[in-house]
Amino acid sequence: MRTLDWLVLCAALAYVLLYGLWRGRGRATTGNYMLAGRTLPWYAMGLSIMATQASAVTFISTTGQSYVDGMRFVQFYFGLPVAMVILCATAVPLFHRAKVFTAYEYLEKRFDARTRALVSAIFLIQRGLAVGITLYAPAVVLTVILGWPDWETTLIMGVVAVAFTATGGVKAVAWSNLQQMIVMTAGLAAALACAVLLLPSHVSFRDAVSLAGAAGRLNAVTLKLDWSDRYNLWSGLLGGAFLALAYFGTDQSQVQRYLTGKSVAQSRLGLLFNAVAKVPMQFFILFIGAMVFVFYIYEKPPLLFERTEMRRIEASSRQTAYPAVAAAYDEAFERRRSAADGLIVARRQSDASRWQEKLAEYDGAQRSLDAARREGAALAEKAGGGKVVDTNYIFLTFVTRYLPAGLVGLVLAVILGAALSSISSEMNALATVSVIDIYKRHVRKAAPDRHYLLAARAATLFWGCYAVATAQYAKRIGSLVEAVNLLGSFFYGGMLGVFVLAFFFPRVRARGAFWGVLCGEATIFACWRFTRMAFLWYNVAGCLVVVAAGVLISAVEKQDELPVG
Repeated sequence: MRTLDWLVLCAALAYVLLYGLWRGRGRATTGNYMLAGRTLPWYAMGLSIMATQASAVTFISTTGQSYVDGMRFVQFYFGLPVAMVILCATAVPLFHRAKVFTAYEYLEKRFDARTRALVSAIFLIQRGLAVGITLYAPAVVLTVILGWPDWETTLIMGVVAVAFTATGGVKAVAWSNLQQMIVMTAGLAAALACAVLLLPSHVSFRDAVSLAGAAGRLNAVTLKLDWSDRYNLWSGLLGGAFLALAYFGTDQSQVQRYLTGKSVAQSRLGLLFNAVAKVPMQFFILFIGAMVFVFYIYEKPPLLFERTEMRRIEASSRQTAYPAVAAAYDEAFERRRSAADGLIVARRQSDASRWQEKLAEYDGAQRSLDAARREGAALAEKAGGGKVVDTNYIFLTFVTRYLPAGLVGLVLAVILGAALSSISSEMNALATVSVIDIYKRHVRKAAPDRHYLLAARAATLFWGCYAVATAQYAKRIGSLVEAVNLLGSFFYGGMLGVFVLAFFFPRVRARGAFWGVLCGEATIFACWRFTRMAFLWYNVAGCLVVVAAGVLISAVEKQDELPVG
């Protein structure tokens, strides 16, 4: 990091955070702290919804995901526009009319306190675990830049996020999200431009797209239906729609965003904005990862992108196999680069036979390169490291090593700012549920508003400490973006199912809803443990089981109440 990078990074972050605190000023009440007094316009609310999703995980891990697996992850979002339209017609007006602080308050109005407490607890478990993963992502950034241990950088990010959230509440978070999206757009455009402009002079943009496609990195749509494949058109449209319905319709971190809207119409506009903008944004981020892949066809990437593990195998006196692995890696890289040049010539000459010949060489060299990377990871593990999964370091390595001064700071500001936006939103939601659904409902039912405001700030501090503690467990779980969505899919099917019962099945009673949720969660974990079903389908299976069990139990309960004789 050069001086200019530090200046840009600090200026961008200060602009986002101070603007949020300035716009978030006002009378300190629980209504302002948790729901911004229900005064936000649709554009601030809509961008806040998007920024809450676009955490550091999105930029660090999604680009790395595209680098290693192509753009097919974009199918994960294909069901989101459908979900937004459904929620605009159902959840938004119902929650607004009920005047609730949390989605789970509505469950007590519809069923009972026990169902509300169960679903609130499920939310706190899954979102509490997820916020640790979200916090670990920016720690990776600071570890790469500063070379500090990740526990120290995690602690720093946690302290900043807690201080900002506790001071400004959801209003400051929402308005800072608005500015963060502006900085994010500029940073992403700069990253893509650099990835293309840094290619050799003989490689045009069309050549780069062709090479990415030849390597399977532009596989945005997979038509084959495979229940064990995580990302295809069908899992994205159906499983992704159920996941989006659950995330935006039952997860307080998102519900709280549109409860801040001035009206039902404003909240609907915010969600519809996401329906239109989210898929293109995700496509754009994944495309950056594909272009970074092409860049590394001509600029030799490290054997392992995680520097700590790379130094481990280079320094270990026991790793006599390392020179052979490094030599094989270098040879495969040169073969791939030569084959890529051959593909460019074949494309320009429209020579189909030569294209096929060079494509076979290209694929073979890529397989050899991947094999050498796997051997390098195994060597690092033998040298005393844990399981090496360096997907989350790919984009950071490109940014910090190759982008010009100033742009490095801008892109890192995007990543760290996104992290603070997302973590702050999640902490505020966790604190709101902790106070409104647990503390106020079951511990201290009647107290002055100031008491609950202080309790919310204390809860924010608690969840910040919890996030710092659990973030360390995210180190070895692989792709962070996959991990956070897998975690959500363990719980979202059950949460979605109970709200479907509440909205559309007026004859279902509290006992059916409560036991239906438990049946749905049992089904989800059974699918995970005993089947090869891709995680997006967990949301469908869990929701359907909750609905079926809730209807059946309520029907039996009603039958038992009929008079005998």
